[in-house]
Amino acid sequence: MRSLAQSVSQAILIIILAGVALMAANSTTSTTVDKPAQPVPGYERPSENPRQSRSVVISKNGMAATSQPLAVQAALRVLQSGGNAADAAIAASAVIGVTEPMSCGIGGDLFVLYWDADKRKLHGLNASGRSPAKLSRTAFREMGLNEIPATGPLSWSVPGCVDGWEELRTKFGSKPLHELLLPAIEYAENGFPVSDIISHSWQDSEKSLAEWPDSAATYLIDGRAPQVGEVFKNPNLAKSYRLIAEQGRDGFYKGRIARKIVEFSEQNGGHFSLADFSGHRSDWVEPVSTNYRGYDVWELPPNGQGIAALQMLNILEAYDLKRMGPQSADYLHLFVEAKKLAFADRARFYADPEFGELPVAELISKEYAARQRKRIDPDQAAVNVPAGDPKLTRGDTIYLTVVDSERNCCSFIQSIYHGFGSQIVPGEVGFALQNRGSLFSLDDDHLNRFEPQKRPFHTIIPAFVTKEDEPWLCFGVMGGDMQPQGHVQILVNLIDFGMNVQEAGDVARVQHIGSATPTGREMEAGGGTVVVEGGIPEATREALRAKGHRVMKGSGSFGGYQAIFIDAKNGVLHGGTDPRKDGCAAGY
Repeated sequence: MRSLAQSVSQAILIIILAGVALMAANSTTSTTVDKPAQPVPGYERPSENPRQSRSVVISKNGMAATSQPLAVQAALRVLQSGGNAADAAIAASAVIGVTEPMSCGIGGDLFVLYWDADKRKLHGLNASGRSPAKLSRTAFREMGLNEIPATGPLSWSVPGCVDGWEELRTKFGSKPLHELLLPAIEYAENGFPVSDIISHSWQDSEKSLAEWPDSAATYLIDGRAPQVGEVFKNPNLAKSYRLIAEQGRDGFYKGRIARKIVEFSEQNGGHFSLADFSGHRSDWVEPVSTNYRGYDVWELPPNGQGIAALQMLNILEAYDLKRMGPQSADYLHLFVEAKKLAFADRARFYADPEFGELPVAELISKEYAARQRKRIDPDQAAVNVPAGDPKLTRGDTIYLTVVDSERNCCSFIQSIYHGFGSQIVPGEVGFALQNRGSLFSLDDDHLNRFEPQKRPFHTIIPAFVTKEDEPWLCFGVMGGDMQPQGHVQILVNLIDFGMNVQEAGDVARVQHIGSATPTGREMEAGGGTVVVEGGIPEATREALRAKGHRVMKGSGSFGGYQAIFIDAKNGVLHGGTDPRKDGCAAGY
């Protein structure tokens, strides 16, 4: 019976992936979808919603959703062989580190929200790394730098990914690491066909990768990025994965890999030491939440930016968004103004809590939201938005989600920050190191100021929603500053506008660009710009301009969404995935 079930599920998966491949082949841009999906003439989708790119994926047992189909296959392979959501997430993470290397890998960090079905408790994992112990703000000043470079060895912080795998596997997993890494090793050794959007992102980094010989040798073929459908191999990454599979996390932090990175660092102007790696640790932290219209929305506390989404939801809760409608100027104006307020606080108060007291509870309180709401003019865009007073006494990322048959849920996000991070592969390790350190401020008075062995402000945030203490939605939206904005838009689409889990990610999004960053830099003055996807009607754009917003139609990144809705009533899972990425949702 197991063999028959596996055969049927594999056949279903092939059909699903074929549909995803066809959709990707017809895509005209590597980063977004400018127009809503159009129905086939004479045909209405089963949901009777032509704006929806595909049907919701529904399954009874387990499900995975990621931005790369081969990673989904790896996750299902683990689930069907008896693994749980933690096991499957690690396997998918390792595969996507091979197949989408500009976005993530073992040279970067990860964060997790994990619902333990047995204990009925949500857990948070912060697996982000710290700055080098031997580097200081004084050293930057002596180099004549006012800000940390976005590339190169000065942008490095210790990668937390591998330790994050081990923490998640030890606490919740059921399978050995060598088994979970096997699919990724196979793809790295034998090669994988490069998918559409990933190929375009790869091509964007050809010039910067070529500046570092080891980066070029690892990721370029005769000086160019691999093309769509071209089979790409990474034998050095396979060797690093095999070492980790055999020796565990110590193979990375106390063995050959750490030695190679530190040796490269010493030879190329970096400041890493072996002690930076051997002393690294991940932390289990308490998630934080707010209630939005009866739904408890969960995020991780800083050093990430998850609480910005909670602040925005608290502000928006007082308005009748359902009456306004999903693409109305009134709703989008309120959304943008709430974002400005939350991000002004983000620029001032979000940092490593080990280096200063942060007003997290105050920032996500309903009382603070009520005070902030008074700062919003319903008819006029704010131009200058300083941080509030809580009364304290580009980014490349992957998000994946897995829910197993026991309803353990894993909301999992990882990144190396910019495309290919620091642009540097340190020797023959097969992966690029992140540039998260560039998010520190060099301002002596800033909470997020650079200090030795400190975690920088982080953009990547997993999310989770419960309703009446039951798991309801396991989701995330990748994409730098878009992430909390995406979280809010998805939840408003689901809760206020009644969309299903696929449509909620398909409809056109907006992104406000502007205000100060957590490094203290101004991104764009004068109230910033509201960038909209093509699906936002021209009448809405004009109405926003009439309220004082600078509005432009964009074709850049509006995030990459993956989600699994837990339908407790029917005992099934509903999967949604973003057409702006290469991935899919699939179950069995």
